[in-house]
Amino acid sequence: MTTNSNPFNVIGQLAALRRYARSLVRNPDEAEDLVHDALVRALERKSTFRSSGSIRNWLMSILHNTHIDRLRRNRAANRRHNAAMELSETVAPAGQEHSVRLAQVRDAFLSLPEDQREALHLVAIEELSYQEAADVLNIPVGTLMSRVSRARARLRAMEGGEETSAVPHLRIVGGNPDDQQ
Repeated sequence: MTTNSNPFNVIGQLAALRRYARSLVRNPDEAEDLVHDALVRALERKSTFRSSGSIRNWLMSILHNTHIDRLRRNRAANRRHNAAMELSETVAPAGQEHSVRLAQVRDAFLSLPEDQREALHLVAIEELSYQEAADVLNIPVGTLMSRVSRARARLRAMEGGEETSAVPHLRIVGGNPDDQQ
């Protein structure tokens, strides 16, 4: 289906890509999303396509890799959510103050953007090295370090703001000079 005048004929491969995506995910809407994501990747990496190669095989490979990346991302998210649920279930019988604090930390952690939550979870909870976590997420180490740093900063900022508004009496116990009379 490739024409000689345009070796990068992505449109001519849409039907095959949709069929393959449908067989991978078994859901028409998810298949369309998968094809879309794969085509975005293909356009981003257009310079890596060799005009002497098969556009169909190249696109199928990108589609397959995109699918594998999505599966990994979903599995990792499910593991994180399950671990968070197990953690919240095991601390339920703790003292009231501890339970409230743990719930605040859990809520703050779960409210982080997904990319920051993934990075922080792998480094802080799973105790992976920065390189190992970057490999799991398929991102550069610098990007991972930035995400972890932003997540930690965001949690510190949330802790400062939430404690004051949500549980003001906990703030006074620390002896804040501004609150003393």
